[in-house]
Amino acid sequence: MLILRCPAQLQLLEETLRKSLPTTLPVLGTVMTVARGNPASHEVLVDSWPHFGIVLTRLRPEEHRDPRDYYANQLSVFYRDKGALQALLEGTEAVTQERAFQIMGLQDGLDEAVQEVASARGLKVE
Repeated sequence: MLILRCPAQLQLLEETLRKSLPTTLPVLGTVMTVARGNPASHEVLVDSWPHFGIVLTRLRPEEHRDPRDYYANQLSVFYRDKGALQALLEGTEAVTQERAFQIMGLQDGLDEAVQEVASARGLKVE
């Protein structure tokens, strides 16, 4: 996953996400916040740039210290295809098994994808 820090990239991403409202709402607010100074210490990750399949926003890992605190480890996601979501959940360092987390998104299939990956790993999902 690539972390977007460049203001021009963040602005372009913001414009792209606005075209897919309301499904992009969970990530759009954080993208706007990061583009405007990032007072909350969040980061914006994409699988590729500029043609991304998934956008993930989260608090910077160094900002949350307790691996059991899933409130501090909130992830927001927008994906263009379910395969990108599966890849994110199955094999990236962006979503790690060592930390409790909650994932938010408005797209159909998010809950099913999380359940599939969790059951394949023998993990509990609430």
